[in-house]
Amino acid sequence: MSDTENSGTPAAVAAREVPVRSKPSVYPEPFASRMAGREKRALGERFGLTNFGVNLTTLRPGAASSLRHAHTRQDEFIYVLAGTPTLHTNAGSQVLQPGDCAGFKAGTGDAHRLTNDSDEDVLYLEVGDRTPGDEGHYPDDDLKAEQHDGQWRFLHKDGTPYA
Repeated sequence: MSDTENSGTPAAVAAREVPVRSKPSVYPEPFASRMAGREKRALGERFGLTNFGVNLTTLRPGAASSLRHAHTRQDEFIYVLAGTPTLHTNAGSQVLQPGDCAGFKAGTGDAHRLTNDSDEDVLYLEVGDRTPGDEGHYPDDDLKAEQHDGQWRFLHKDGTPYA
């Protein structure tokens, strides 16, 4: 029996050969354009994983991983493979090196993101669970996110939706 007979999906692939996600950001404007220079390869989706997501993410010089955010129900984890990203959290900023990792427990309110302030690409793995009913809070921006049926809905902090 071959690797693909059970599901049609190979048991293993070269991560860098997984296509870059076609939609660069799920944020509404004016936030989506701030994610320029970020590329995500949805490794977990390649294998049909539904309980958690895994992305191989590249940040070009000057790019950011996301807006600084905290999740109410989703744990997140990152592992730096190459480059020197700057991690921004409620406690401040620190430069990470290849082999460094960081985790963000759901519900703590510790808003976080990575930026690439260097002249070299940054490459890292990001892992997050997909707990239903998650919300995202963005302390630096007029934005909040609500997850409904696996899809994100973005609102202003006053509750009005983005167009």
